[in-house]
Formats: sequence, C-alpha cells, structure tokens
Amino acid sequence: MADVIEYKIYGEELQLVEVILDPGEGVQAETGTMTYMENGIQMQTTTGGGIFKGLKRMLTGESFFVTTFYNSDAKPRCVAFAAPYPGSIIPFDLDQFRGEVLCQKDSFLAAAQGVDIDIAFTRKIGAGLFGGEGFILQRLKGDGMVFVHAGGTVIEKELAAGETLRVDTGCIVAFAATVDYDIQFVGGFKNALFGGEGLFLARLTGPGKVYLQSLPFSRLVDRIKRGLSLSAGGDEQSGIAGLGGDLLKGLISGR
Repeated sequence: MADVIEYKIYGEELQLVEVILDPGEGVQAETGTMTYMENGIQMQTTTGGGIFKGLKRMLTGESFFVTTFYNSDAKPRCVAFAAPYPGSIIPFDLDQFRGEVLCQKDSFLAAAQGVDIDIAFTRKIGAGLFGGEGFILQRLKGDGMVFVHAGGTVIEKELAAGETLRVDTGCIVAFAATVDYDIQFVGGFKNALFGGEGLFLARLTGPGKVYLQSLPFSRLVDRIKRGLSLSAGGDEQSGIAGLGGDLLKGLISGR
C-alpha cells in the first residue's frame, strides 16, 4: 500500500510540486528533478527493484535509477520537484483510476512510495508502429498519488462508454486503463501530404479519463530547430542562432 502524502503545486508555466511527508513516509521521483528538501529528508537512489526493473524504465525514457526521499524526522518535512520544461504538473490519485493509469514515455515526475512504475506494451501493432508513443508506454500502478508532467496547457476529458476522441499522437499525456488506444489514418491525399498533422491520429475510446497536452516536448524542440535554421544568415542572426542552440541544448539535457 502506498504512502498517503500531501502536496502543493506552485507556479504557472514552470511548475513545482512540494510534497509534505509525515514521519516515516516517502516519495519516489525521477532522478535530477529534486529542487529542495528540508532537514530530516533522506535520499536513497536505487534501481527500484533490480537491474531488470531499471532497464525497463530506460525503455520508457526515464533514467536507470529512481530516487526515494524518506522523512526520518519526528515531524512533517517537505521535498519539492520541478517540471523539466514549460508546462503543467498533473496530480492524480490512482484510487480514482482503479489502481492503474497509462502515460506517455518520459512523463513521470514523482509518486508516493509504494506505487509501481513499470512499462506497458500497446496491444495493437498499428498503435505501436505509427503512434507517437510507439510500442511502449508507462504503467503506473497502485493506490497512491502520482505526479506526471505535460507540455503547455493540460486538457482533461471524461469519455463515456463508446465515445471516441481523435488526438494528435504526441498530445496524449495519460489515460485510464479502461480507455482503448488505437491509431487511425487521417484519410485523404491532400490531408496526408499537406495537412501538417502527420499521417496518423490516435483514437481513444471510452469509458475513462484522458489527459492531453497542447505542446509536446518534441513539438517544442522541432519549432526551436526550425527557428534556428531560418536565422542562420548574418552575424546578428548567427548570434541569435547560437543563443537558441544553447537553449535547445539546455532543454534536451534538462531530462
């Protein structure tokens, strides 16, 4: 059973989640996301269940190791984790998802100690070959609080049984395990070649809750690259391009 933790989210575009731990409680987080912690908080970095567990986590875009923060003090203490790039932190209680939720790769930020972080394979070959998430998704399983990160603005949808939503494949953040995930061809020669939305859309069919993001990290990086290529001219523009390149490197190395 996962620890019952309290939390508070700060900020708008670059958010931070502060987790309040009672004595003996813990929270596990992606390595490199901790911003600050009070006296009494102890760190322990492990593979989270052996080498195979660490390797599976790497397949989802996370690091080989996971860090757990324990409160060893006699009173409540705080530890905070920051979002890796502009966007929003989504908190949700796995109890409200029947104990399981599927997420895009690289979205996990933190979770209560006791939540299992694993991988899930898409059941349909079309979704695996042409979906923005590929064959592998993240499976978060348990009964505690989980925090994932999304780019831009977060949109929450509640799909009724049989209700379908078509989504850009990169804009999916997380969805309940009850939601069916598949891929659909956009249709139409001109749509496919000139529509700018890619050849395929994700098709999500309810029942269940779905979280979407307005600016996936991959789209942000593509737009920065496009801006750099357009400003590769004179000295001033080259300076701007160099500055943009430093920004791009910082964004990429931020995870």
